[in-house]
Amino acid sequence: MRDLKHLILFEDLLQDAHNALVSQAKEEGKIALGYTCSYIPEVLLNLQGCFGVRLRAPRSGAPNIATYYLTNRNCPFTSCILERAIEGGYNFLNALMGSETCAAMDRAQEHFERLNLVENDKFFTTHLDAPLKNDADSIKFYKSQLILKVLNPIHDTYGIDISEKALLDAIKRHNEVCRIITEIGNFRKDPNPVITGYEFHVINLISLCCPQHLVLEMLKETLEELKTREPDPNPPFKARVVVVGSEIDDPEFTKLLEMCGALVVADRYCFGSFPGRDTIELLDGESAMDAIARHYLDNNECPRFMNHQKVNGRRNYIKKLFEEFHADGVIFEAMKFCEYWGFERTLASHILTNEMDIPCCSIERDYTISSSGQLRTRFQAFVESLEIKKIIKNKEKSVNE
Repeated sequence: MRDLKHLILFEDLLQDAHNALVSQAKEEGKIALGYTCSYIPEVLLNLQGCFGVRLRAPRSGAPNIATYYLTNRNCPFTSCILERAIEGGYNFLNALMGSETCAAMDRAQEHFERLNLVENDKFFTTHLDAPLKNDADSIKFYKSQLILKVLNPIHDTYGIDISEKALLDAIKRHNEVCRIITEIGNFRKDPNPVITGYEFHVINLISLCCPQHLVLEMLKETLEELKTREPDPNPPFKARVVVVGSEIDDPEFTKLLEMCGALVVADRYCFGSFPGRDTIELLDGESAMDAIARHYLDNNECPRFMNHQKVNGRRNYIKKLFEEFHADGVIFEAMKFCEYWGFERTLASHILTNEMDIPCCSIERDYTISSSGQLRTRFQAFVESLEIKKIIKNKEKSVNE
């Protein structure tokens, strides 16, 4: 396939959290609001006058200094974020919006405050107390927390307009980005897609880590480009997979997987488009904040929700993606030392394989892909097993016919 016009630029922008577009937005006078979890509604960070940046730590090495402040048995994603902060990599931030959903990340965010890691007199962090359910009372509480911990601080500190009109405008812009990303991702449903999983991973990350008002036109151009792009006549992929699990903010992970012959057709992981790129629906009689609070709790697929409805719903959601994107298997991954995803991966991968008849490869991984040799071996073996299943299935089908 011919190269996408903006892909090289997108790849370059993802090399640093403080990239050229972030610098441009800062020069325009916009406020940079960092966040590390989808419990912080992205739409609220993209109100007029500010922009959200989902924090990453690209090109990380060993987080030795962060380990001193945390522990060597800590989530490596958290450790690398803190390490990059200690290095001064997030000095462009005006605030960090945190959520007490992960004890490890919450502790790392406390060090942003204790160690004064961002050189900005007005810099502040907030710690959102997110509920564990999505019933009516939880949504009401969540809404009050968003107002208290997100909207009021950015209004009082930086004068950001948080009126109903401003919130409705933010929802409209957010939904436009979501519709574009979703339409791009839907090309992966085709038998021979005009976009690879790696390319989609890069595009979706750009929409999370760069000021959206500066990438919107490029996203639109990419969508139009894909509508006329010709797929490879002989694609190298032997199987189609859904990737599920914790943070994957390095497209090299997807590239490694696809080099092993598995096309990533759906991304249900932190930083993924499912369900993060679902549009926010305004119901009759709802205020903007009511809609935002309801949407981000109802659509949340985080394993922190442990009630039966949510647990079973997550497995059914994976099955839905598996069927909708015509996948052959599921890669279920979890970051080392992540309690939530560790339990989820162990049980869910067993149920997917043995009760739902969905082939599943379960792996534990580091934040970086330094162990790519081991991952490559696992992925190649899984792809081969999927190939064998397809051969057997086709033989049985031909015999029956």
